[in-house]
Amino acid sequence: MATPKLHPALDDGIAPTSPDFAGGVLVCACADRPVRVRVEGQVAHNHACGCTKCWKPDGAILSVVAVAPVDKVSVLENGDKLEVVDRAALIQRHRCRECGVHMHGPVERDHPFKGLSFLHPERFEEGGWMQPGFAAFVSSVIEAGVDPAEMDGIRARLREMGLEPYDCLSPALMDYIATWTLQHSTQSAAQAAAETADA
Repeated sequence: MATPKLHPALDDGIAPTSPDFAGGVLVCACADRPVRVRVEGQVAHNHACGCTKCWKPDGAILSVVAVAPVDKVSVLENGDKLEVVDRAALIQRHRCRECGVHMHGPVERDHPFKGLSFLHPERFEEGGWMQPGFAAFVSSVIEAGVDPAEMDGIRARLREMGLEPYDCLSPALMDYIATWTLQHSTQSAAQAAAETADA
């Protein structure tokens, strides 16, 4: 059986995290007037994601997604090309209306992830960003058209790469959601996780 192709930043060898990475500039795929977004500092919680909401490069089964504090993310150039994909979603994904690349996605409403912006670190001009540490919502790739018979191979390949596959978020992030939920007592951890899955 052929080795599944998951994402160029994974298939071509996962680049190591640089301790000297201090942020950089995300660039969309447009040759003319590309959108440029500055991120200050290292990203966090970088992971492969199988959800159907995240932007993926052509042919990729998974996306690669990390977060940064909203106040560390700023649009440098051609922000007039950005539009929000779905204003009802938890993550307000801003994509370039010409090439379709999602450039940043702040969480603005009351949720454990409020104050974070979701982004795709492979769009950095610079190398050294935090390498992915796990894979989330892996089973969701079936909803995007992947044959269920391929799932064992996909999970095996992720484990070969050192990315433990989960069908929700990583245990650390699920613990964070549960802790936030306990402190705020407005919704269950399961509801918060479900909302994140549908984000």
